[in-house]
Amino acid sequence: MPRLLESVPNFSEGRRPEVMEGIVAAARSVAGVHVLDLHSDADHNRSVLTLAGESDALSEAVFRAMERATETIDLRVHSGEHPRLGATDVVPFIPLGTTSLAEAVAVARALGERVAEHLQVPVYFYEEAARRPERQNLEAIRRKGFEELRDAIGQDPERQPDLGPSAVHPSAGAVVIGARGPLIAYNIYLNTNDVRVAKAIAKAIRHSSGGLRYVKALGLEIPARGQVQVSMNLTNYRKSAVHTVFELVRTLADSYGATITDSEVVGLVPMEALVDSARHYLRMHEFASEQILESKLLEA
Repeated sequence: MPRLLESVPNFSEGRRPEVMEGIVAAARSVAGVHVLDLHSDADHNRSVLTLAGESDALSEAVFRAMERATETIDLRVHSGEHPRLGATDVVPFIPLGTTSLAEAVAVARALGERVAEHLQVPVYFYEEAARRPERQNLEAIRRKGFEELRDAIGQDPERQPDLGPSAVHPSAGAVVIGARGPLIAYNIYLNTNDVRVAKAIAKAIRHSSGGLRYVKALGLEIPARGQVQVSMNLTNYRKSAVHTVFELVRTLADSYGATITDSEVVGLVPMEALVDSARHYLRMHEFASEQILESKLLEA
């Protein structure tokens, strides 16, 4: 059976389409790898690329994309709302079908060894691929980002990478590589430019400060829209559903005199998550996924 995986590398570039075109082209150059989606955000100055394929081909495609990013993204002149550690900031591998999480871990660690050796970029492993328990959470590794790590990596033993040089790559920084289950990257926009509101809501809903168990959240300014954003990762959408998060943010925003203007999914989303939201809001009685036309067409 083929070992099918998804990978969702995040790149610190969302304002220069030509740079991302080159990175995507590098990934496409590997036979058998499918480019499923590219989402670029100018305010975050960040792009999320979604790839899928068998493990060996997918690892090669991700490496080539990272190699191009290392050549074309310079964190010394980078700015954006989203925290970042590297030109290629984070690279998760997600098992598909019958592929096990252990297999995704093996691919992540093998890629990390190659990146450290050939690109001379420090590598940190996170989530299921973490070599140290305190590094399972991405936030514990990324902290304040590239500039803080640049100063600390050679001085603080706790900031030493798992692989690679004990100094950041001058322009490409460092990278965090790991394996995990599927998550939903979900953003909600509010009709206020007061970032304190977004930060307060993010603190209230994220698990690390007492909120929903499977929610990570940040409050960010989005100057181009004159709004703020609650930027989230839903790490288990079955237990912290999209509609649950939406309603909690709406209730909290109302307490600050703000309202939700719109929301967005970054990258791809499992159909099951949207079906669950449809059941909730439409109050559908005994609705089953087998009633979805596209599901039946795929079966046929």
